[in-house]
Amino acid sequence: QFVESGGGWVPPGGSLTLSCTPSGFTLHYYAIVWFRQAPERGREGIAVIVYNEGTTYYDDSVKGRFIISRDSDKHTVYLQMNNLKPEDTGVYSCAARGFMGKANAILLDGARMEHWGNGTLVTVSS
Repeated sequence: QFVESGGGWVPPGGSLTLSCTPSGFTLHYYAIVWFRQAPERGREGIAVIVYNEGTTYYDDSVKGRFIISRDSDKHTVYLQMNNLKPEDTGVYSCAARGFMGKANAILLDGARMEHWGNGTLVTVSS
C-alpha cells in the first residue's frame, strides 16, 4: 500500500533521502509517519507530517537532522536524512492513518495505522 525507496549504505555524517508513495489511495486527510526498526530496538516513530496542513513533528533522536516533507504534484512523502549516525541504521517504513489537525507526538506511537509499506534498509557505517 506504500512503496518506499531511497535506502542504501552511507558513511557516518552522510545523507540520504527516502521516498514514500501510496498505491491505491490518496494521502489527503492522512497523517504519514516514518518508522525506523533496528535489530536491537523495537519500531520507533521518528517523524510525522499531516498531509493537508503540512505540519510536522519529530522524535528527539532525529530533530535537527531529518526533514519530512511532501510533494503534492508527485503525491509523495520524503524523509531527508542528514548527518547520519550508526545508530540510525535500520529498516525505514512509512505508514498512514486518517487524521486532521496539528502533527504531534502521539502520532509517532503507531496506533491505528491503516496503510503500511514494506520498508527500505538504511545502513550507516564506515
